[in-house]
Amino acid sequence: MIEDVILLIGGILLLIGAIFMLLATIGVLRLPDLYTRMHAASKAGAVGGGFILLAVAFISQDAAVSLRALAGVVFLILTTPVSAHLLARASYIAGYRPCEETLLDELESKSDLNPATQSSHDTNNI
Repeated sequence: MIEDVILLIGGILLLIGAIFMLLATIGVLRLPDLYTRMHAASKAGAVGGGFILLAVAFISQDAAVSLRALAGVVFLILTTPVSAHLLARASYIAGYRPCEETLLDELESKSDLNPATQSSHDTNNI
């Protein structure tokens, strides 16, 4: 009886994770530019992966596997936003600009802080 409940909870968590992964895939395919695609992939992908790892933790019924799965969830939650931010920042510095539908580009007003444009500002001030 209890095994059936655990399998049901694990199946529900797996289904929720798969739905979030599907939403992340649709977002990557349908959104207009690099930054919105990256947002969809990082947010929904991390949540989907987290639910799938939680499903593994429930279904395995092994303390070692469950602990590793929970450590994976924590790792996803901590590293995905940081890596997405760093990739977006590097893409912006490399010259990829947001699409025309973007209303506010906060990095454009801070362009004097970009390392790529810093050398041109230094030579103009001499």
